[in-house]
Amino acid sequence: MQGGIRTLLSHGNFLRNAVLQHIRLVNPSVMRPVVFTRHESVSAARIEEHGFESTTILDVLKAKGKSADGSWLWCTTDDTVYDAVKSMTQHNVGALVVVKPGEQKSIAGIITERDYLRKIIVQGRSSKSTKVGDIMTEENKLITVKPDTKVLKAMQLMTDNRIRHIPVIDSSGMIGMVSIGDVVRAVVSEHRDELNRLSAFIQGGY
Repeated sequence: MQGGIRTLLSHGNFLRNAVLQHIRLVNPSVMRPVVFTRHESVSAARIEEHGFESTTILDVLKAKGKSADGSWLWCTTDDTVYDAVKSMTQHNVGALVVVKPGEQKSIAGIITERDYLRKIIVQGRSSKSTKVGDIMTEENKLITVKPDTKVLKAMQLMTDNRIRHIPVIDSSGMIGMVSIGDVVRAVVSEHRDELNRLSAFIQGGY
């Protein structure tokens, strides 16, 4: 999975640079303007400005929707690990945000399937008698992103740190969580859309 993500990042950068280099080689004085449906012209610089790597984490959260499973699922530090894992299974997610009892916006940490395997199963502990707070990754050790973080930056953070889920934090606190699957889908979609725009630009399709 990690190797595939690195390949996607590398391929996207190579493809972007190759296409944009092709555009820059065109003499602006002889390049006919590109006309949008609103009858405005655009230069190669404008295409590059609007190009790759424009999707943010906020865009990903909006695409998931407020009711989407995994967009904002949580448990408390006092819940048992058994209940937390049961919730993950019911919602088909691999991690839950952990909050202190009565403080849903104040993130205390995160619990993942990996925590369950390494700290409960492997160590022979009971999930029904162990509290989430005893095995979670604590807040001060979490890697987080902001709503305006670019998806490629988030993907790089997740790849470099070998994590599959990352909380989204703004000035008011926790607003959601995205998975590596969410980020990869956003990057693939963005590259596909950008290729279509650049292809139309080169071929005069706008």
